[in-house]
Amino acid sequence: MPFLNYPPLAFGFRRLMALALVMGAMAAVSASTTPAQAQSPTSYAVTQFGTPPMVPDGALDPKLERAVQLAFVTSMTESVWGPEQVAALETVATSGDPRLAWIISDMMRFVTSGALNRDLTASAAQLLKISPPRSNQWGIITDHLIAWDIPAPPNYLAAKRAIFTSVVPGWGKIFVEGDIDWRHVSWGGVLIDDRRYNRTDEPCNCIPAADNPEVSSAADATWLDDDDIVFGVEVNGAFRAYPRQIMEVREMVNDTLGGRKLGIPYCTLCGAAQAYFTDRLALGIRRPILRTSGLLIRSNKVMYDVRSKSVFDTFTGKAVTGPLAKRKLQLEQVSVITTDWGTWKAAHPETTVLVEALALGKNHDFRNGRDAGGPIFPVGDVDPRLPVHEDVIGVITASGTPVAFQRSKAFLALKRGQEIKVENVRLVLDAGGVKAVGPDGKNLGSHQAFWFAWSQFHPKTKLWAG
Repeated sequence: MPFLNYPPLAFGFRRLMALALVMGAMAAVSASTTPAQAQSPTSYAVTQFGTPPMVPDGALDPKLERAVQLAFVTSMTESVWGPEQVAALETVATSGDPRLAWIISDMMRFVTSGALNRDLTASAAQLLKISPPRSNQWGIITDHLIAWDIPAPPNYLAAKRAIFTSVVPGWGKIFVEGDIDWRHVSWGGVLIDDRRYNRTDEPCNCIPAADNPEVSSAADATWLDDDDIVFGVEVNGAFRAYPRQIMEVREMVNDTLGGRKLGIPYCTLCGAAQAYFTDRLALGIRRPILRTSGLLIRSNKVMYDVRSKSVFDTFTGKAVTGPLAKRKLQLEQVSVITTDWGTWKAAHPETTVLVEALALGKNHDFRNGRDAGGPIFPVGDVDPRLPVHEDVIGVITASGTPVAFQRSKAFLALKRGQEIKVENVRLVLDAGGVKAVGPDGKNLGSHQAFWFAWSQFHPKTKLWAG
């Protein structure tokens, strides 16, 4: 993939969008599409990141608008960095408007040149009134922006869309208005999976979803060790195991189990495998075929429907953009049991399991390798009640209250015979894992995740005291 290069003046990748189209898009998106004025940051955000700078509101003056266009939009879409861009960046840096640091952050994500990265870092730091970081510049700048809840500048979505689609044109139909905070969306370092349904055998330069994956019996799955982690799902008495080593390669599966259609995303970065019913929807809604967009939102994957190009909140199953958002589609969640293969197959010997070939010859262990030191992408402030990578079992109660149970404590308590209940939710052990059920024993659609992920997508979550 081509990236920005600095110097020389030309960035070195082909022009992917005409400037006239970008200007038209910027004119079409009004300031009303930007997030609302920021609320005061949480007390723990101030503790972690300090006091935020003052933030103006209202429109940018014409001179500053032109500077933003030259420094960020024209530079990306025209593959040029010259004296005009240098002067424009200086105008932005001295504007005193921290909102513009969001656009700087977006451009920084695609810059590989050390010199340009230092200039962008210094400009963003000047706007945020912090010392320029010497390492992990993009991450630190973006963490401050998220933690302080700095508002987006006017016409932010159009500028961001121009920057991102100048690198990956396939994102053009995704960057649209909706119930999503585009400030928090960043590039995950991979391309979009835009292959059509049932074409996942075709190679792609992406994280390759699997449609209708081949499965085998437990007896035939001799390639799995008993201590290998699997994600177990049960639908209408049918059981299936999705090995983590496959899901770390695929990250998205569209499957059928127990007579129901499922979409199963796995976010390696937030330790969460989830399952959603994708059938029996309202009249006129086709089954969404879930794919990985290559984008992240606070270190959680952004999934989308390859048919309608609608974006979903991966953590909640809610359609947030596109035609399915207009239909207010909310997918029903199915419980996922995180356990080991030996315990799962002993508890459910009739289980099927995805075949080894789906791992494509890879055997990652991101949890204990790449991600062992904490989130590798910006997440902003993290609720300090638990460590960032503590495993929790998350569920929504009948009253709509999100509740998190620290898995380690809950597991031991249940092993001792202790009852764990919150409102209508009761935790039970299942095949070496933990799930939530209702008073009638019905599955409530719980799943395991890292604390930082659950708490940021459910900022008002209750935490079971233990």
